[in-house]
Amino acid sequence: MQFEIHAIDGAARRGTLKTARGDIRTPAFMPVGTAATVKAMLPETVRSTGADIVLGNVYHLMLRPGAERIASLGGLHKFMNWSRPILTDSGGFQVMSLAKLRTLNEHGVKFRSHIDGTAYELTPERAMEIQALLGSDISMQLDECVRLPCSDEEAARAMRLSLRWAERSKKAFGSPKDRAIFGIVQGGASVPLRLESAKALTEIGFDGYAIGGLAVGEPQDVMRATIAATMPALPADRPRYLMGVGTPDDLLKAVMRGVDMFDCVMPTRAGRHALAYTRFGQLNLKNARHADDPRPIDEASDCPAARDYSRAYLHHLVKANEILGSMLLTWINVGYYQSLMAGMRDAISAGRLQDFAAETAEGWARGDAAAA
Repeated sequence: MQFEIHAIDGAARRGTLKTARGDIRTPAFMPVGTAATVKAMLPETVRSTGADIVLGNVYHLMLRPGAERIASLGGLHKFMNWSRPILTDSGGFQVMSLAKLRTLNEHGVKFRSHIDGTAYELTPERAMEIQALLGSDISMQLDECVRLPCSDEEAARAMRLSLRWAERSKKAFGSPKDRAIFGIVQGGASVPLRLESAKALTEIGFDGYAIGGLAVGEPQDVMRATIAATMPALPADRPRYLMGVGTPDDLLKAVMRGVDMFDCVMPTRAGRHALAYTRFGQLNLKNARHADDPRPIDEASDCPAARDYSRAYLHHLVKANEILGSMLLTWINVGYYQSLMAGMRDAISAGRLQDFAAETAEGWARGDAAAA
């Protein structure tokens, strides 16, 4: 894997992450395909939005259909009919989100499946083995993510355990020529702990570096301050990935602080709950004011779902609980996220990211006044 930086504007970078399965234009947003599917979207539709890479999840794929089964069927790319790069999350987030179903020690994590109660163990070595079986292009180390707010003592314990797991993950990963591994910075909301984590991970040596353990309960200003403080401690010649974030405004602010890659369930989840992200801000298609509106979401959009279907029709689909409503609104949202990333890439190249951010925020604040 190679990372080339083409332009810098303030702390923001425009680049290309080159992988064996294709280039990833950065800043990049990765649609979340947790269980080998981006919910309510066809793979070719995901690609048509401009997405260069999607994310899959070790924990969920380990439970079903199983990593060994996916490997026997040709690997995750073939299994889900996605020929482009895939990044796999190691399951560290589930260490937090499924805390009631797991026990944790130095060796790893023991889970009870949320599906049927079957017992599983996930160690750094097993997480690397699963990701190799899946054939992901970018693997993530196994880490422990803690929910915020938490004490510095708890954040320090989890961060240092994650560092020991990082060493084991890197050793188990080996040196494949066509795959990469990222380390994950932890440390809660403590800047000294974040810097300690970043320094130790850099010494271990990874192909890229992620910031984990944010957007898990802390205020936005804490999240943004933590990002700003951590970025300078990470190698400038490696991609920087902010895990699980976030809103369009979160993405814009984080890119301005030097982040290159993102993932979040927000655009797909919102699409299944009648919420559209647009350059006019958010639109709730449950709202009765859309019932007689013949206009599309955005007639200037490159996304057919935003351009070719009326608000009245989308409102009808939502109210009738039709599957197509979720499909079209998810398409609109993923399309908007990709359009936003493309706009940021162009603005960085032109040295006008600050202006782009101001114009974008003005559009969100103004809203779609004619529809109000």
